[in-house]
Amino acid sequence: MNAGTRNFQPSALDNRSVLEVRQGGLYCPAGDFYIDPLLPADRALITHAHGDHARIGSRTYLTAREGEELLRARLGEQAAIQGLPYNERLRIGDVTVSFHPSGHILGSAQIRLERAGEVWVVSGDYKLAHDPTCAPFEPVRCHTFVTESTFGLPIFRWSDPDETLAQIRHWWRENREAGRASILFAYPVGKSQRLLSALDETEGPLVYFEGVERINQVYRASGVPLPYSAQTQDFSQALIVGSANLHGSPWARRFGAGASTAFASGWMRIRGARRRRSLDRGFVMSDHADWPGLQTAIAATGAETIWVTHGYVGPMVRWLTEQGKRAVPVELALPESQAADAEVAE
Repeated sequence: MNAGTRNFQPSALDNRSVLEVRQGGLYCPAGDFYIDPLLPADRALITHAHGDHARIGSRTYLTAREGEELLRARLGEQAAIQGLPYNERLRIGDVTVSFHPSGHILGSAQIRLERAGEVWVVSGDYKLAHDPTCAPFEPVRCHTFVTESTFGLPIFRWSDPDETLAQIRHWWRENREAGRASILFAYPVGKSQRLLSALDETEGPLVYFEGVERINQVYRASGVPLPYSAQTQDFSQALIVGSANLHGSPWARRFGAGASTAFASGWMRIRGARRRRSLDRGFVMSDHADWPGLQTAIAATGAETIWVTHGYVGPMVRWLTEQGKRAVPVELALPESQAADAEVAE
């Protein structure tokens, strides 16, 4: 089924536009494909394997070769997926496309589109911080840059990841000394693997929720070394890693009423977020760029026009406009009538 055809704001800015916004998401007319489509499409180009970018139901998928197996793990073996190596160019209709590392998760990519000398880049999600589990962010020069703005407010500024990891180790050590389990909640695709790559299993047993371990297997097969889950029934010394929606679940309760809980996320920067989630600790670590990181990445593209989507769009558009950029707010959201169905599908 082809994604919707009704145009949404912004409409094509001029005859140089390579992309337009339709009901189904970002659409490239010259290549007849969608990027991270909101609805099933005939041809989908995918920036990365997170569920809000890679949805089930499209006829064919093209993604970075380095993220092909992770995307297959998310969409299923029946999905028709083709991988293109980073920086290799492919002609689709009248458009030349290529994938370039975004530094977000394993195989994540920015998608470069060139038509008649006009270059656009769709960033997907990205970060500039060091992450040993994926290729680092690669600035790509372009005329128009489509950027995320998940953390597009000045309050979002990340500490050095090594400092955050030291805080996690200290919390784990305190819990071991007190004889209580440590449950660390993190997103199961990308964040959990980033954390595990930096933790030492000699400090104590590492135990994973099965959904985390399933993704771990894909990372290991891609050459990312990760420790294996320990086989233990004594969780008093263990660090247990599970997805965020498991807090308060029967899975979490099996580790004892006295277990200490924590969440690793950029949202922990917001005052009160940890308390509202009834967590003992909150560690600020994100796989998205912070406010300074967004500014740095945007400047590195040299783009004259910036399309801003996902997150704090308004503040980022205002800041870019003040800097003399042509900033365009882009709303990418499912129609209300279809949002519930898509949520069930995910």
